[in-house]
Amino acid sequence: MTTLTLSATPKGNGYQATVTFPGGVSITSAESYPSVGEAITAAALKVLEMPVRLEALEAQDPGLSTGA
Repeated sequence: MTTLTLSATPKGNGYQATVTFPGGVSITSAESYPSVGEAITAAALKVLEMPVRLEALEAQDPGLSTGA
């Protein structure tokens, strides 16, 4: 099973979004967001903007379906 982690950490007056991929690779937003929910949403949208990375995850785990 492949796991992606979407998280939000305090940054300035808001929260910074982070997407963590298997193997510990992570992508963190340059922006901060006013709420945890907005930061998590931004992280999810960032994942959806990377179909090549999702396809690579699917190739590593044949049981995973990206819905394509």
